[in-house]
Amino acid sequence: MSEKTVKQWIKIKGAREHNLKDIDVKIPRNEFVVLTGLSGSGKSSLAFDTIYAEGQRRYMESLSSYARQFLGQMEKPDVDSIEGLSPAISIDQKSTNRNPRSTVGTVTEIYDYFRLLYARIGIPHCPKCGREIRRQSVDQMVDQVMELPERTRIQLLAPVVRGRKGEHAKLLEKAKKSGYVRVRVDGSLYELSEDIKLDKNIKHNIEIVVDRLVIREGIEKRLTDSIERVLARADGLLTVDVIGGEPIQFSQSFSCPDCGISIEEIEPRSFSFNNPFGACPECFGLGYKMEFAEELMIPDRKLSLSQGAIAVMGWQSSTDPSSFTYAILKAMSEAYGFSLDTPYEELPDKIQRTILYGTEGRVLKVHYKGQRGEGVYDVPFEGLIDNVNRRYRETASDTMKQEYESFMRITPCKLCKGQRLKKSALAVTVSDKNIYEVTAMSIRSLQQFLAGMTLTKQQELIGHQVLKEIRARVGFLMDVGLDYLSLSRATGTLSGGEAQRIRLATQIGSGLVGVAYILDEPSIGLHQRDNDKLLATLKHLRDLGNTLIVVEHDEDTMRAADYIVDVGPGAGQHGGQIVAVGTAEEIMACEESITGAYLSGRLRIPVPQERRKPTGWLTVRGAAQNNLKNIDVRFPLGVMTCVTGVSGSGKSSLVNEILYKRLARDLNHARTIPGKHRDIEGLEALDKVIDIDQ
Repeated sequence: MSEKTVKQWIKIKGAREHNLKDIDVKIPRNEFVVLTGLSGSGKSSLAFDTIYAEGQRRYMESLSSYARQFLGQMEKPDVDSIEGLSPAISIDQKSTNRNPRSTVGTVTEIYDYFRLLYARIGIPHCPKCGREIRRQSVDQMVDQVMELPERTRIQLLAPVVRGRKGEHAKLLEKAKKSGYVRVRVDGSLYELSEDIKLDKNIKHNIEIVVDRLVIREGIEKRLTDSIERVLARADGLLTVDVIGGEPIQFSQSFSCPDCGISIEEIEPRSFSFNNPFGACPECFGLGYKMEFAEELMIPDRKLSLSQGAIAVMGWQSSTDPSSFTYAILKAMSEAYGFSLDTPYEELPDKIQRTILYGTEGRVLKVHYKGQRGEGVYDVPFEGLIDNVNRRYRETASDTMKQEYESFMRITPCKLCKGQRLKKSALAVTVSDKNIYEVTAMSIRSLQQFLAGMTLTKQQELIGHQVLKEIRARVGFLMDVGLDYLSLSRATGTLSGGEAQRIRLATQIGSGLVGVAYILDEPSIGLHQRDNDKLLATLKHLRDLGNTLIVVEHDEDTMRAADYIVDVGPGAGQHGGQIVAVGTAEEIMACEESITGAYLSGRLRIPVPQERRKPTGWLTVRGAAQNNLKNIDVRFPLGVMTCVTGVSGSGKSSLVNEILYKRLARDLNHARTIPGKHRDIEGLEALDKVIDIDQ
């Protein structure tokens, strides 16, 4: 008998986890196996709580006792024995990373390859004028320093350590022996004769003071010698610390002769938004900031200021004539000539801007008579946004902070415009596109871009290996039906099914063999059109030499499986038994299997003869959120409505972003900003809205 025809099995005996009734079952190794059955029948108890838990526990017990102390103790599942088990990897729906720094690119590791690619073959441009920039010579550096005003005092610093952990004692000792006297550590100046103790767990910046000069004629020779010494000691980098001015960075690597801007040596970390060397200094690499939103602070623009149009904390009392906030608004209305009884939306733009952003230094005469006394005060009004920002910063109460945050919304960072990186990193291009433009493309467009890249012979030679990895991994994302996502998409915005399929694509990219993969309904959220792609991916993973155990209800997946285990017959205490095992045909032939009855067509869900009539309609006008093309949509009321379409077609944008958020705002008085649309008609027929999400 050949080796291929000998089936190997995972043999489970006496599984009693949760509602499993002391079951024995054999699952073939290196095959595509589906565990099916009613919801609550015990599929997940068998797959995750028994097989996966035991696979993990055994792997951890194989590690050294030193490694195990960091991993904690794993409970042994309630099972007598499991034979033939491989190391197990679980790909479930709960393991989505909700970290705001996590994107599709970072999770799949494609972004790490792009960082390497841009660091090695990227062409730097000047962040200011956009022209291509090249390395600087010593003479050019001397000329630029000599352009500083006469009598300017400068220090020439050699940046020998940039953002590296350690005590760096040897380095400091070597500098001292070389005859240097001073050093700047993390911005503070020290004498090298001092005992400098650094915390080895903190990242440090160390700059040796090589020379101190005053700009005047005749210092060119000394300046040249000192610069050459700095460049030799600091790998081609130089910092000129201008006393009383901004420091100037020089590099033998890159500088713009027109603007005099130098950029640091390009490294992979220069393109990381999770590293201070690459992250935008304004939003620290998040791409957005939490800011107070006019739409939330003034939710009903039909109200006037005297009727309480301003809803934000600290200003709700502005309708009370005895409050100080009312006195400020009254003084403003008199100074700028408008009425507090005019609806907010009818106020001129200039007045609205003054209310939000202040009087720009113009002093208001505020007549106040209330609990705090009586008097006339000169107040230059800072504006509603600055006022609540200050209150938010100054409050020590977490409850108050949360309340203020409900009036804020996430807005793209003004400096990087949501691109997360420093200008110098965004000025580096490969095939005329910067790293953000590449990651913002859909996976489908990215695949086409990678196929048609225009590179020089040298770039092709250097980037060949990295590009091969990127193309393969992008191909895997296409294979699991995620061609509509982009690498810059935050993982927190993905559905459970999308996140699971991303992890699936990552696992194929890792190319492991001999692993038991356990998946939790990977077809969830996937349109039938893309199901074949998913099944082809799962079969590819099996063909590499892995065991696939898939918990699934999907008919196509069951028919494609090599082996099915039907758990049941009922749910909860009525489940926990093995009803049938075998191929799809054998399951269909089993009389006791409810799954088999539906697969074979003996049982089916009847199609209603008559449909209910709608009791009314909700009409969404001009929906244009994300990829919606300014559409009008009618939703019937009083009936069950299904919104469908291929993955990424705009269903969630229409229902979750526009319809739900608008209903929540208008009916439930939630502080939320609906997606882009003109209007929704028919809201008066509804009382409230409830969102039941994943």
